[in-house]
Amino acid sequence: MSVDLSTFSNPEYNPGGILKRGFWYFFNAFFLLNPYNPFGGLKRGVLRMFGAKIGNGVVIKPRVNIKYPWFLEIGNNVWIGEGVWIDNLGKVKIGNNVCISQGALLLCGNHNYKKTSFDLMVGEIIVEDGVWIGAKSIVTGNVICKTHAILAAGAVATGNLEKYSIYKGNPAVFLRERNMEK
Repeated sequence: MSVDLSTFSNPEYNPGGILKRGFWYFFNAFFLLNPYNPFGGLKRGVLRMFGAKIGNGVVIKPRVNIKYPWFLEIGNNVWIGEGVWIDNLGKVKIGNNVCISQGALLLCGNHNYKKTSFDLMVGEIIVEDGVWIGAKSIVTGNVICKTHAILAAGAVATGNLEKYSIYKGNPAVFLRERNMEK
């Protein structure tokens, strides 16, 4: 047995019509991926226009890539750093007061390596209140980053992150508790 990508088919996955996805492709390139667009209000407005639920005080830096805004929910006072890629083939829900640092990846899609057809697998990502996703880190589908968890720079979360905990490494492992001070 071997992988045969010519047999790949995922007719049950329908992220939206071809026109909707096509229009979004160009709006994403012009308004979010564009490094010369510093206007956060314009970015938030475009995301809302395409069905994203965006709270107040959301900061979106340049070169952010969002696959499908209609699968995106962002709370209040969220910072999304430069070069973040939210590859939300499925739903991504981001709570309040979350920081997603530069170059981080939120990846809802994966492939079933056991199937010769390399079937698509999609899982949701939930990032609860107060979470910090470090620079160049990765969160995969079906992961919940529980309240105030930290994923250190370069770490890869393939399983849930417990509340008030710090994780590092690939795959991410518990390092220590996050103790908050005023």
